[in-house]
Amino acid sequence: MSTSPPGQGPAAVLAGLGTWLPPKVVSNHELARELDTSDEWIRTRTGIGQRHVIEPGSATSWLAVEAGRRALKSAQCDEAGAVVVATSTPDRPCPATAPEVASRLGLSGIPAFDVGAVCAGFVYGLATGAGLISAGIADNVLVIGADAFSTILNPGDRTTRAIFGDGAGAVVLRRGEHDEPGALGPFDLGSDGELSDLIMIPAGGSRQRATGTPASPADHYFTMSGKPVFMQAVLRMTESVHRVLGQAGWTVDDIDRFVGHQANSRILTALAERLELPENRIVSNIERVGNTAAASIPLALADGGLRPGERVLLTSFGGGLAWGSTVLRWPDLIPG
Repeated sequence: MSTSPPGQGPAAVLAGLGTWLPPKVVSNHELARELDTSDEWIRTRTGIGQRHVIEPGSATSWLAVEAGRRALKSAQCDEAGAVVVATSTPDRPCPATAPEVASRLGLSGIPAFDVGAVCAGFVYGLATGAGLISAGIADNVLVIGADAFSTILNPGDRTTRAIFGDGAGAVVLRRGEHDEPGALGPFDLGSDGELSDLIMIPAGGSRQRATGTPASPADHYFTMSGKPVFMQAVLRMTESVHRVLGQAGWTVDDIDRFVGHQANSRILTALAERLELPENRIVSNIERVGNTAAASIPLALADGGLRPGERVLLTSFGGGLAWGSTVLRWPDLIPG
C-alpha cells in the first residue's frame, strides 16, 4: 500500500536522531571458538565482522531508553506527545515495552505502544508516528527501533548467531511542512502472511500454547529460512522502492543516499544491482554491528555521514512477511 503526503495538513519532520549499542562486542573469532564457523565463513556469507550484545540482566527497554534519551537531546527537546517502540524482542510478552520506556524517560501520561513488524518495524514506526502527527494526536513523536536479538537466538545455531546483534536507534518527529528538509513521505508498506513461517519463533504464542502440548526447547528460539528469505527480501524491497519513488516523483537517479535494512551484505548488493544504484550511494554499517533488526536503519542513518539536503531513500524487510519504504531530504541535525 502506497500513501502520498496529504495536500493539506502537517508533515512529520525528522528533528532528532539518537543511537545506542551495548558495550560488549563479540567478534567473528570469538564465535568461532564456540561454534563450527570462522571469520572467513561469516564475512563471505554476510559481510559481518562483529556484533554488539547485551549483558545478563539487561533488556530491550534499556537499549530503547538510551537511544531515546539521545534522540531527544539531538532534537533539543525534553518531551514528546507519544512514544512508539518498534521491537520483536519486548521485555515481556505482556505488557508492551513502550510505556515503561516512556516512564523512564520522564514522559509518563502520554500514548506509548509497541509496533511489531520485525526488521521492517522502524519504517512502520515512522509511518505510525507520521500518522499520529497528521491526525493531530501529537505534535512530536519519539520513534524507537530496539532489539536484543541475542536473547532469542539458539546458542548452537552458527547462522543466526553470526548474523544478529543488539542495538537501538531513535528519532524525534515533529509537526512541520511537507516541503522542508526532514519531512517524511510518502510511505509504501506491505505484508504477506502466507509466508509467515519463513521468519518466526515457533513457541511462546497463543498458537503453540493452545495445543496443550509443551514446546521443545528449540522451538523457543528464532528461526529463519535463509534462501527464500533472501529472494523475498530483494524482491519485496525492490518493488517497494519503485512504488515509493513513483509516489514521491523521484527516479533512482535522484537518490543521493540509499539506506536499506542491514540484513546481509549480499542482500544490499543484490538490491543495489536491481535498482542500478552506484556503490558510493549505499550506506552500510553491517560489518561493525551486524543485523540489529528494528534498530538497523536508524543506526545506519547515524553512521552514514549524511549531509543536509541529500535525498535519502529508506527501505526495509522483515518477518510477517512485512516491508516498507519512505523518502526524505536529510535535515541539518547532529546525531546523539
